[in-house]
Amino acid sequence: MLEFLDIVDENGEPTGKTVERKKAHAEGIRHRTSHVWLARKRNGRVEILMQKRAENKDSYPGCYDISSAGHIPAGGGFEESAVRELREELGVKADEGELIYCGDRNVQWDDVFSGKPFHDNQFSRVFLLWRDMEEDQFTLQKEELESVKWIPFDECVDGILNNKFKNCIATDELMILKKGIEKTERMFSDENGKYRQKDK
Repeated sequence: MLEFLDIVDENGEPTGKTVERKKAHAEGIRHRTSHVWLARKRNGRVEILMQKRAENKDSYPGCYDISSAGHIPAGGGFEESAVRELREELGVKADEGELIYCGDRNVQWDDVFSGKPFHDNQFSRVFLLWRDMEEDQFTLQKEELESVKWIPFDECVDGILNNKFKNCIATDELMILKKGIEKTERMFSDENGKYRQKDK
């Protein structure tokens, strides 16, 4: 089944034209994606959830990646798609209002996968979602990901900067995420590892 995406401008606004997903990646046509990072607090440290991409993925197989991410189908919205991907990839139910907006990124890179050129050109919206869950509580979409792993945020940054594990995570996205964490961490208490939004 063909998947069509909105062609967007540098601000992520649809131009009124659409493109098939494989063609977008073959020709480097700008499209939209939603990125959601799950976070929790344990022993006074913020941890983020990373997914390990399935080995059959057409790009970066077996690499650690964002908690949940996906392309936005033509006519769709950032939050709507983010919530859907969370449910499909991780079995996480969330409301759009729970997503914390962290920032936007224009992403461009070129690579070769399975002998074919891959030109990614995406406008990505980055969200944060606080969720205190154990790794075995997630229902994984095995076609998309192999496993998930919680890791302290500072260790994740160090690991990516120093290439300590196989990943496809951009450091500038982590800096966007860091701002979202710092902005909202104080809104929550982690008594007994449980979150509640503090009274304003």
